[in-house]
Amino acid sequence: MKIGIVGLPFAGKTSFFKALISSSEELAGAPKKKGELAVIKVPDERLDFLTDVFNPKKKVNATLEIDDFMGSSNPEISTFNTQFSNVAKLFDAFILVVRGFEDESVPHTKGSVDILRDLNEFIEDIELFDLSFIETRLERLEKDAQKQKSREELLKTKEIIMRWNKALQNGIPLRELETSREEELLHKNYQMLTMKPLLVAVNLSENDINNAENIVNGIRAKFSGKQIRIKPFFAKIEMELAQLEEEEKVFYMKDFGLKESALTRLLRSAYDLLGLRSFFTVGEDECRAWTIKKGMTAQEAAGVIHTDFFQRFIRAEVVSFKDFEALGSFAKCKEKGVFRLEGKDYIVQDGDIMHIRHG
Repeated sequence: MKIGIVGLPFAGKTSFFKALISSSEELAGAPKKKGELAVIKVPDERLDFLTDVFNPKKKVNATLEIDDFMGSSNPEISTFNTQFSNVAKLFDAFILVVRGFEDESVPHTKGSVDILRDLNEFIEDIELFDLSFIETRLERLEKDAQKQKSREELLKTKEIIMRWNKALQNGIPLRELETSREEELLHKNYQMLTMKPLLVAVNLSENDINNAENIVNGIRAKFSGKQIRIKPFFAKIEMELAQLEEEEKVFYMKDFGLKESALTRLLRSAYDLLGLRSFFTVGEDECRAWTIKKGMTAQEAAGVIHTDFFQRFIRAEVVSFKDFEALGSFAKCKEKGVFRLEGKDYIVQDGDIMHIRHG
């Protein structure tokens, strides 16, 4: 899963990205493409707990690919233009950094700080990109329908696109629609921008910490939906936190009244927004968080570990993280009857600790 960082110039996109890299060590061999791409570890207190219990040789977090493709290395994509839309289609979701801080030394490109205006501009622009694509596609479908004898598939595609067109004309992003299997397949081909989940990071001043939730709640009241999340973020603080040792971070956040880094909350929100879930494998050699899509079966999850495990799956030994945390060992989990065997059709739950039995 790959997420693109978007936003207007001087909103704090590159600061956000640099803080991500500094706080989550970039993995060795991470691919580089045009723009700035990094593989970022997703913080998970559950994995930290399991690592403390098993003391393995290695801990492996779940990861996300995050790309600062609108950063300073790509000046041609400094606004939401056609070049932007061409590249944006490559991402599974967006993190939109919106400026909410005043700084006279760095004037806002629009002349004033207005969170709602900037967020609305982005949403309207990607709606226009999708509407423009739909208009062009409908014209093409009409021409193709005149040439082909078998029109059934074309008519079905047209029906779906007309439904999308109606929603967008009414200001409804496609991510809010209930989608059929046919629509999901069509989206994979077309990559509609308003179909992609959106995480809004409102970049606030450190002076707004105590009022951050009130500010963000006012925005949520106007922009809500099942695949949009709006979170506060403090770029200046995060950049400073990234330079500190763990113990120093605790005291630094305490000074600002923060229980955890806003960056940590944002990463977890991004992971959840994409419909991703984690299950764990544990042992002396390694404790690892494996990424799956919500609704995957035990057999499908086994295939994520190794393709052979899917084919040779027999059973999964499963205990929930909450039960393990409460009881402290597999032996006690077995004693209390919460350690169980599940078949291939079992739907893996977020936080399950699993051991795959295979042939």
